[in-house]
Amino acid sequence: MTPGAADRTIVPEQVYLLGNLVIMVAYAAIMMAIIVPVTRARQLWTNKLGVATAMIFFTCSVGHGLHAYMAIRDLDHPGGHLGGGWIWPSAVWDAFTAVVGVYYWTLRRSYKVLLEGGTIYSSPGEQHRLAEADARELEARNAAEKHRGILAAVVEHTDDAIIGVNLEGRVIAWNRGAERLFGFNAGAVIGQPMSIFSGDAGTAADQMAVIARIRHGERRINYEARRVHRNGSPLELSINVTPITDATGAVTGASITAREISALKEAADQRRVADEQVHQAQRMASLGQLAGGMAHDFNNILAIVMNYTEFALEDTEDKPSVQEDLRHVRAAAGRAQGLTRQLLTFTRGDRAQPQDLDLNVALAEAREAFGPVVGEGVTIVGRPAPGPLTVHADPAQLQQVLRILAANARDAMPDGGTLVLEANTAEISAEARGPQPALPPGPYARLLVSDTGVGMPPEVAERVFEPFFSTRPGQGAGLGLSTAYGIVTEAGGSIAVYSEPGVGTTFRIYLPLVAAAPSPARPEELPDGDGRTILVVEHEPPLLRAATRILTGAGYQVIAAATGPEALVVVGDRDVDAVLTDVVMPDMTGPRLIELMREHRPELPVVYMSGYSSGMLDVTGVLDPRAPFVEKPFTARDLLHKVHDARTRSAV
Repeated sequence: MTPGAADRTIVPEQVYLLGNLVIMVAYAAIMMAIIVPVTRARQLWTNKLGVATAMIFFTCSVGHGLHAYMAIRDLDHPGGHLGGGWIWPSAVWDAFTAVVGVYYWTLRRSYKVLLEGGTIYSSPGEQHRLAEADARELEARNAAEKHRGILAAVVEHTDDAIIGVNLEGRVIAWNRGAERLFGFNAGAVIGQPMSIFSGDAGTAADQMAVIARIRHGERRINYEARRVHRNGSPLELSINVTPITDATGAVTGASITAREISALKEAADQRRVADEQVHQAQRMASLGQLAGGMAHDFNNILAIVMNYTEFALEDTEDKPSVQEDLRHVRAAAGRAQGLTRQLLTFTRGDRAQPQDLDLNVALAEAREAFGPVVGEGVTIVGRPAPGPLTVHADPAQLQQVLRILAANARDAMPDGGTLVLEANTAEISAEARGPQPALPPGPYARLLVSDTGVGMPPEVAERVFEPFFSTRPGQGAGLGLSTAYGIVTEAGGSIAVYSEPGVGTTFRIYLPLVAAAPSPARPEELPDGDGRTILVVEHEPPLLRAATRILTGAGYQVIAAATGPEALVVVGDRDVDAVLTDVVMPDMTGPRLIELMREHRPELPVVYMSGYSSGMLDVTGVLDPRAPFVEKPFTARDLLHKVHDARTRSAV
């Protein structure tokens, strides 16, 4: 071989040598980069994967060192076998390296979780951080479990009904609050449709419409509705509906929270009535101050007009036509003086001359005197109290009040009708349900003036006592009822009106009794319902709630309805032990409802209630005088005794 050829064969061997040396150094460096931190972390015996990885790079580094050594030997002995006698040690070492590699990959498969982040070992700081993270995660899981347990206990024991339903409207969750509110236990209602506590098909359809709205994306629905207890009694509820979603956010059902609000609505009704009474008193006081100031100033002007008219009459005796004109001026001034006197009466500016008088006597005098006032087309009916009713008032002013009311009744009955004058006693009580005058609690004498005229809408009834307010412009000054208001208020009493268009009007005058008339003795213990079922029909929701609450509290099972047709549907074929119904209602009167119900049960006990007086309803033939009657406003004692009386009469 020529020297040039020998040089060319040496070049690959040198490259081979250099490559093995570089790889040996690199593998050795990688091995040190692994084993040093593992040793410092004191994981030499615990971090098997890290040690195995370091072993692979160590064996690879030694193997490449052997290859480099054999290349050096080959350079020193050209033409000899590669590595001479080092071939077998190199082969054995390569086999050992392969075994270490298999061990490494076995560990790698078994430690795959540890390698998800690409980490072969963890430093002490990393170990501490991971331990803290694990502890925090465990603590968070424990806190979440504890929170879920507490939340489940709160949901289970809350007074509100919490109900879960699926998208088909079937109950899937039912807490103890729902058991108390509706009377069904969870075992009886789970899997049942919501209609089990709806009361009728229409309500069930409304419930499914709410579920459909939730299914289509609404996040919260709030409304008030009526539902039914297991025993048939009505429930006034405030309902909140929210969606139930799964892990993907899809709506799988609805969570329903229901709260019984009958007591809250009743309290709100009472506050509203009290606020209206205060507002009415304040408005009338303000109007009184304004009217009083106007009356006094106007009287001064009238005094000037009347006096100078007299002077002119004296100076024009020779001018008959002028005197005739002046007499018209004097007459108009006299009429104006009468109006200012009425204004002063309304504002308590005219001093009354009160004395003790019997309302029965005043009523008899009014009945005799009012024939010409009301005309021949109106029949006057008097209903005096059983015994004397003594009040302290001005007799002339009291007659003036009755005359004003009679004249208003006449105008409300242009085609004739009936005017009822009644005297009795009334108890003003803080427990009474319904509108009543703002007077201190206690017994009062009461005059009722009722007519069968055209009635008044609520917005007119609210203003009838305001001065100068009139529904017949050009036919009066609008001071009549305001004068009556002032006279009654001056006597320490109150006046109120109850009216419905097309039915009639009742004015109630309350006056303090000088000596309280003895009221019939009643047992202190209220009659018990003994689980009997009673139908209550009343078109005013606050009074319907009040009557239902009184009767339910006394042990009755109540079926409630707002109208006669609704009552017939709600009752259906069920038997009821008694009926409490309003007399005047839209769509169907109370007597007509009883007539239909008595076709199947002729002896059905009934109690009528109304804001009109029993005298007016009796004489007009609207009401059966033999049926017990409770007048609004009523107390729990009045109502329970009347219902008990009706049941007792039916049993005889």
